[in-house]
Amino acid sequence: MDFGAVLQTNPPASRTVALAKLAEQHGFSHVWTFDSHLLWQEPYVIYSQILAETRKVKVGPFVTNPATRDWTVTASVFATLNEMYGNRTVVGIGRGDSAVRVTNGKPTTLTELREAIHVIRELGNSREVEYNGANLRFPWSTGSELEVWVAAYGPLALKLTGEVGDGFILQLADVDIAKWMIKTVRDAAEAAGRDPDSITFCVAAPFYIGDDWEHMRNQCRWFGGMVGNHVADIVAKYGADGSVPKALTDYIEGRTGYDYNSHGKAGNDHVDFVPDEIVDRFCLLGTAQQHIDKLEELKSIGVDQFAGYLQHDNKEETLRVYGETVIPALSDHLAAKS
Repeated sequence: MDFGAVLQTNPPASRTVALAKLAEQHGFSHVWTFDSHLLWQEPYVIYSQILAETRKVKVGPFVTNPATRDWTVTASVFATLNEMYGNRTVVGIGRGDSAVRVTNGKPTTLTELREAIHVIRELGNSREVEYNGANLRFPWSTGSELEVWVAAYGPLALKLTGEVGDGFILQLADVDIAKWMIKTVRDAAEAAGRDPDSITFCVAAPFYIGDDWEHMRNQCRWFGGMVGNHVADIVAKYGADGSVPKALTDYIEGRTGYDYNSHGKAGNDHVDFVPDEIVDRFCLLGTAQQHIDKLEELKSIGVDQFAGYLQHDNKEETLRVYGETVIPALSDHLAAKS
């Protein structure tokens, strides 16, 4: 299993770069960032500095969207970074949440998302693509490699992911829900004539090493509110009794609204509707062994990467314990002599 660290690009940018370097030192293979240009600093600028000061980690948005950036510009950024630093980028993309809602926009359609994935991936892999009635390519780009991973929750978005995604990003770590969603993506891939094993499955959630459960839960409760935004959209489209698991839809009955000024922040003041049970199910909390046990479950259902959100007050210690204990426990062990 691979491991990623998900950061917010809060100022100063040097702090984001320092955390990315620390994540690499502790064995994380990916460094992801939020992509919401009004709420936080511009991540694509910071990626260049992270790549310059690290050796191996891959970087990318968690997640971008087709609405706030021209697709060809997005592809150009990553093809350029790949030329500079040697194919160390990946794009996470979804329909759009905070980046579009803060500007009073709305998420894109799945058709737009599908088209954006195609354009970004083709250009980002140094290939020609048809866009707005013209055949385009980067004449300066050769050998660039760029995967596009799709963040999804609802049935149609999961179907699209299976049909076109290089990876699937699921932003919650509930084993039962993850099992259903992974199967849905795999079934869609197979129906489209794709090899389901070619898709990388990434589960993302806050992770906190500690033993004060009340404190850990309160530091990570914001995540249930963030997931609730997406669930609310699903319920509005499919109804609470649709094909989405009730474990995912029941808890938002008490949801009254959402303040994007507190988006992704510990101590979020409008997530009281999120019960402790949901925090425990959606996140990874507790001792190193409790993390290992849950990650083993996720690995057994096909999860290839766990990406941990570091939006809490225990960032360095959580990275350290993962590097010294958790990541080695989930790694393949080879004998020097047999």
